[in-house]
Amino acid sequence: MLLATQLERVFILKDKGQDIRLTDPEPRWSVEAVLNFYANLYPILTTAKVSAPQIKDDAVEYKFESVMGTKG
Repeated sequence: MLLATQLERVFILKDKGQDIRLTDPEPRWSVEAVLNFYANLYPILTTAKVSAPQIKDDAVEYKFESVMGTKG
């Protein structure tokens, strides 16, 4: 028998060369809502974009990537 389980969402923020793992504050929220939630703690997220999700270690990982200082 097959069992379907929902994968945990994990959000990765790269800050000062280190990866910071952020937990999902509310699984029903959209990824953009989570980004806005964490922008209060990490102001760099106000100019960040979200990368495509990747499945790693039984979790769906989203990376918040800062677009600060890039052109184009």
